[in-house]
Amino acid sequence: MNKKKSCSCPESPITLQVIQQESNCCSAVKDIPVIIPRLDQPFVTGSIQTSIGNLPQVSPQLTSQDHWGAVKARWGKGRMDYMVDPGLYALGNPGNNSPVLVTANYKMSFDYLRRELPGRTAWILVLDTKGINVWCAAGKGTFGTVELIKRIESSGLKKIVSHKNLILPQLGAPGVAAHQVKQASGFKVHYGPIRAKDLPAYLDSGMKTTPAMREITFPLKDRVVLIPIEFLAAVKPYFIVAAVFFLLSGIGGPAGFWTNILNYGLFAVFALFCAILGGAVLNPLLLPYLPGRAFAAKGFFLGFLITLILLYVRSVNLQTWTGRIETLAWLLIVPAISAYLAMNFTGCSTYTSLSGVKKEMRWALPAEIAAGACGLAIWITSLIIA
Repeated sequence: MNKKKSCSCPESPITLQVIQQESNCCSAVKDIPVIIPRLDQPFVTGSIQTSIGNLPQVSPQLTSQDHWGAVKARWGKGRMDYMVDPGLYALGNPGNNSPVLVTANYKMSFDYLRRELPGRTAWILVLDTKGINVWCAAGKGTFGTVELIKRIESSGLKKIVSHKNLILPQLGAPGVAAHQVKQASGFKVHYGPIRAKDLPAYLDSGMKTTPAMREITFPLKDRVVLIPIEFLAAVKPYFIVAAVFFLLSGIGGPAGFWTNILNYGLFAVFALFCAILGGAVLNPLLLPYLPGRAFAAKGFFLGFLITLILLYVRSVNLQTWTGRIETLAWLLIVPAISAYLAMNFTGCSTYTSLSGVKKEMRWALPAEIAAGACGLAIWITSLIIA
């Protein structure tokens, strides 16, 4: 498989040129006013008094409201608005020597960080990533050098802690130039473990990582939680496409409208839905076991198997030209849809890289479009000559 998110989230570090384009932030950060996050956010449990004012205090214990919010975000409900105010938060009752952990303002990232630190105190510095998770935001540049430097100043962090150490998630490294952060703010960047659950061991060891903490994995549990939003994204256009196939089968078939619907329309609707199941559900479930490196190839393989099963159940008569043409049509349509949706999953996996995804899209996307268009034309032909 290709080496990966997110996502494919682009892995392009912020360069000095980019920083200079951001209004010379390295020299202008001293003019940034201190901004304190709102205390009335529903997950805030209290406040802690500091030299810059009362900062919001949070708990490692997630509430039912936090869990429900995560469920809704997984299913796409309010996903783009699921964020917290950027700025500095207190986990427990931290002091001036407590560690500073940096994360994104996507609330699920924020929650996953704090829930792994029960019984501990720390400062959580939240960057404004526009509601995007750490890894994807690092690729897009919002979890980046410029934002980190500005947020150090606007949070008043220098007046809160006596040390100069920041702990960033390792997946945020592509967006942050650590030496430029040090030069502009005086803070040293330490890249912590991949998973938040390893933070206690990392902190207890004096901020040292083990090889296991640096290893990116993508187990079944991580793949399953990504299915709902991918599935829903595919289902929305499905209703329109299925309706088109449904009507075409009724109008273009050899018999009356309703007879054609029963013979061709219902099967078309069901076949299209199975194509979505293959690309958006079965593909992530079976990802490590499917043949091929390219996600599109994996999806095409799944779609081909699904089509064979569908045609077997339908008992297509291959002795007739109509049956042969219809078979060819579905052998193109279903794998094309499944391959496209499987390829779309590269944006969620830990296997892919930006260069690998671009290379795959250059050949896979035209092939999927061609296969789907040819399949549709052949299917319509099968209705006419039936």
